[in-house]
Amino acid sequence: MEQLGAVFADRLGLADVRMQEPPRVEELDLRAPRVAPPASLEAVFSAGLYDRAAHTYGRSFRDLVRAFRRDYAHAPDLVAFPRDEGELVSVLDWCGDAGVAAIPFGGGSSVVGGVEPDVGDGYRGAVSVDLRNLNGVLEVDRTSLAARIAGGTLGPALEAELKPHGLTLRHFPQSFEWSTLGGWIATRSGGHFATLHTHIDEFVEAVRVVTPRGVLQTRRLPASGAGPSPERLFCGSEGTLGVITEAWVRVQRRPRFRAGASVSFADFRDAVQAVTEIAQSGLNPANCRLLGHDEALMSGSGDGSRSILVLGFESADHELDPWLARALEICGSHRGEVHGGGSDPAATWRAAFLRGGYLRDGLIRLGLISETFETAVTWDRFWEFHEGVLAATRQAVREVCGGGVVSCRFAYVYPDGPAPYYSVYAPGRPGQELRQWDEIKVAAAEAIAALGGTITHHHAVGRDHRRWYLREVPGLFADALRGVKAELDPSGIMNPGVLLEPGAVSRGSEGGRR
Repeated sequence: MEQLGAVFADRLGLADVRMQEPPRVEELDLRAPRVAPPASLEAVFSAGLYDRAAHTYGRSFRDLVRAFRRDYAHAPDLVAFPRDEGELVSVLDWCGDAGVAAIPFGGGSSVVGGVEPDVGDGYRGAVSVDLRNLNGVLEVDRTSLAARIAGGTLGPALEAELKPHGLTLRHFPQSFEWSTLGGWIATRSGGHFATLHTHIDEFVEAVRVVTPRGVLQTRRLPASGAGPSPERLFCGSEGTLGVITEAWVRVQRRPRFRAGASVSFADFRDAVQAVTEIAQSGLNPANCRLLGHDEALMSGSGDGSRSILVLGFESADHELDPWLARALEICGSHRGEVHGGGSDPAATWRAAFLRGGYLRDGLIRLGLISETFETAVTWDRFWEFHEGVLAATRQAVREVCGGGVVSCRFAYVYPDGPAPYYSVYAPGRPGQELRQWDEIKVAAAEAIAALGGTITHHHAVGRDHRRWYLREVPGLFADALRGVKAELDPSGIMNPGVLLEPGAVSRGSEGGRR
């Protein structure tokens, strides 16, 4: 922490930074639970101080700042730990009958307010439903290269159980250690691949979901043209329609062949042109992350004088030198220079990426404003979009923080456009961090919306992005989503305030139970 503080104080031109101590459970003053579980479910629920505190927040800037302030005003009244699907059904039954909100909780890594039990005043209480007991690789189909996996399975456990079969899901979001398969599907998580198969959606064959109206199981098929796809209804549903308990997902043989390189560009525009051509070439590199000048500096991958492209190919089947050679040929035609000798920028960036969540927590503990936001836009609009978002965000950072750094990288690239990922580093003022964050967040989000980008490419909507999400989607679609929620969740208990406004479904509306 001291080293981190010294490095960022230097990068931001600060005299020093202050270190905050994290809260201890015995310091917390949580309100008494407003509801009690029925006797038949007492073994499933906890009202313990630690469990309730640990399920109050995810990992957003707002979450962490309030945690450091010992503000746990929206702690859940109870935490449920169902041990099987039957108990989960019973928990949701009770919540619906009792008028209690149910918040699905996987690894708790949401950075958009997706797991905070801030549900408004229309409920008798709130329960965080922890899926940790519904875990494990349940079945492997080596013939079809697919696996049936429980929704509460954390990333490391999932990969560890597939490894003896010589298989991998190969979906590594930055939250990999502390996120689950069900959470990835519910939030349309972005993973390992920078091109082609970037979202978890593309690996999902079928899902099993417990809704307040009953259990729904979609068919397992390689593809179908039979109307709208049922499983896609739950990809991105963010716990508002039910709880994803299992999924059949496409897996692959573990890669044996790899080829990669780091390419530097003096001009960011040259780098963007090279990446555009690679994205449209059909080469489909596994890694194609472009770090802008400031991003290279802040990640320690460069000195800030050049942009860096991290290129990588992998396969379980064949050597990859021709693919890499062609990609490097494209880079060379746009004045890119292949890194040779010394420390490898790609390795430095990869290490920084894997530490990213911990780094962000550390910066907030040091009282700094540290935020990331990501989006996607088509290539034809990129430059106007990029310059507008940078200008609006940098102006907000100057006005509310007195200075700071706003950097950019391409997290994913497609033939029709990139997914730019922006990071903000700025000095925070004691007691004013949330106001500072909010002004920067609003400035960036308004610019994204005005310039035609999506409010989120892979971080999900949650509560933080809801107002921009409802502006982004067609009004008729939002109405249709409310109709689906009314059918599957007639009492409106599932994660109120996420995607849709609280009370989007009247708790008094009619609707049959199982």
